[in-house]
Amino acid sequence: MVYGSINKVMEGTITVRNSALTGAEGLSTICSLRRTDPNRMTTQSRPLQRPLVMMMCRTLRTISPDATLLEAAWLMRDEKVGALLVQEAGHYSGLISESDLVRKGMAESRPAHETLVRAVMSRPLLSIDSASSAHEASEKMAEHGIRHLAVSDEGQIVGIVSVRDLLRYFKNWGDV
Repeated sequence: MVYGSINKVMEGTITVRNSALTGAEGLSTICSLRRTDPNRMTTQSRPLQRPLVMMMCRTLRTISPDATLLEAAWLMRDEKVGALLVQEAGHYSGLISESDLVRKGMAESRPAHETLVRAVMSRPLLSIDSASSAHEASEKMAEHGIRHLAVSDEGQIVGIVSVRDLLRYFKNWGDV
C-alpha cells in the first residue's frame, strides 16, 4: 500500500514526496516520485531505518546479584529469555546471560546451586540509546562480543535488544 501526497503540480510536472510503502511489518520505504516528462516517471527511494525502540523487548526481567546461577537459569527458562538484568539497590549493575552461565559457570565447574549471579554476571551494563539503528546495535554487540544490549532513553534502561531481535529485523527489512 502506498501513502503520500502530491506536493507540486505544474505544467505536466508531478512530484510526490514523503510517500510510504507499507507491508505486513509496517512502514518500510520512503519514496519520492517525480514526473518531469509526461511520458516518463522516475522513482527515488531510501530505506527507512526503524529505531531500536521498535524492536526491543520492553519487559525488563531482573534478578538479584545474590541469587544463585540455578535460580537465574530457572528464571530464564520460565520467562523464555536469554538474559536478565541484574538489579541491585534500585539500579542495574550488570546483565547475566546464557553465555555467562555456560562459560563462566558450568565450564569452570562452579556449582549452580551455590554460585551467585554476581560472580559470573557481565559488567558494567552496556547500553545503547533507543533512537539508535539496528546497525549501530549490531556493531556495538560485535565490538564487545555480546548478544544482549540494554536500551536506554534519557539515561533510563527501557528495554533489551538481542541478536535474535536484530536477525529478525534484518530478515524482514533487509540490509537497510
